[in-house]
Amino acid sequence: MTDTLHFPLSAVVGADDLKLALCLTAIDPKIGGVLIEGPRGMAKSTLARGLADLLASGQFVTLPLGATEERLVGTLDLDAALSEGRAQFSPGVLAKADGGVLYVDEVNLLPDHLVDLLLDVAASGTNLIERDGISHRHSARFVLIGTMNPEEGELRPQLLDRFGLNVALSGHTVPAERGQIIRRRLDFDSDPQAFCAQWETQQQTLRERCEHARSALPGIPLDDDALALITERCFAAGVDGLRADLVWLRAARAHTAWRGADAIAEQDIDAVAEFALRHRRRESPSSSPQPPAQHSTHAQAGPSEGQGQWGDMPAPALATGARREVPSWPKK
Repeated sequence: MTDTLHFPLSAVVGADDLKLALCLTAIDPKIGGVLIEGPRGMAKSTLARGLADLLASGQFVTLPLGATEERLVGTLDLDAALSEGRAQFSPGVLAKADGGVLYVDEVNLLPDHLVDLLLDVAASGTNLIERDGISHRHSARFVLIGTMNPEEGELRPQLLDRFGLNVALSGHTVPAERGQIIRRRLDFDSDPQAFCAQWETQQQTLRERCEHARSALPGIPLDDDALALITERCFAAGVDGLRADLVWLRAARAHTAWRGADAIAEQDIDAVAEFALRHRRRESPSSSPQPPAQHSTHAQAGPSEGQGQWGDMPAPALATGARREVPSWPKK
């Protein structure tokens, strides 16, 4: 848990695809994070911050827009090195994000030299700072979450591919849902503590489901049949490289754990297909294999209204042995 109160993910209205993608990333951080696209005013940052409460570490670090290179990688105090015989390292954003989430708002507006640094660290999992013959190295493994408005510019292909999953939010929201969103936002802004307490039961249920899926994940094999189907569909979609295959397989296994099964099924592969392919396919989305159409569900209108609006997929047994109904966001 973090000290800052974030809007609970369980209280978010709609955005079911994105909520599912964030939960899968919380279950298996090796998926590589999520890129969230959408127009202004779609609560992209609110949704991204909701991931912090579902991670094992709970660490959520933001890279500010306009941050300097030193703010990102950290600094070395050469005076301390000369006087004390050792390098005094002041950690940057990368060090603070180690083991948690590194969140980059408007990631497509990052200057190129910071993008290059992020690419290097994301590939190696290590941050190396060197200055005048003195160096310091530290672990920098994190879940990368980025948000962007495509109208404000594209993301460099190298960084785009580093995001495991990609979800686009639509700016067209029906009036009834818009009203729910505004009401909950006003309630949260008025009294964040009371609002979070009101949704704590639902949030704890979601948290436990992710924890249970994380513990079950190592027991689910990355089997050859699932891999064969994924590689065929990646080839048909014309994706470059092999990252899509790996990400898709990991995400399908996380989805298997999410639904409480012990082997990857075609429904798991279909559920995450668009997440893995959307930002990697070369041809138009209509020309590549598509998963079945999803049904529409939304978040609960309030904590006291029961679980009926959340789809009918039963929750996996929790670690306590209890069985309860929990949010099941739609499968593609």
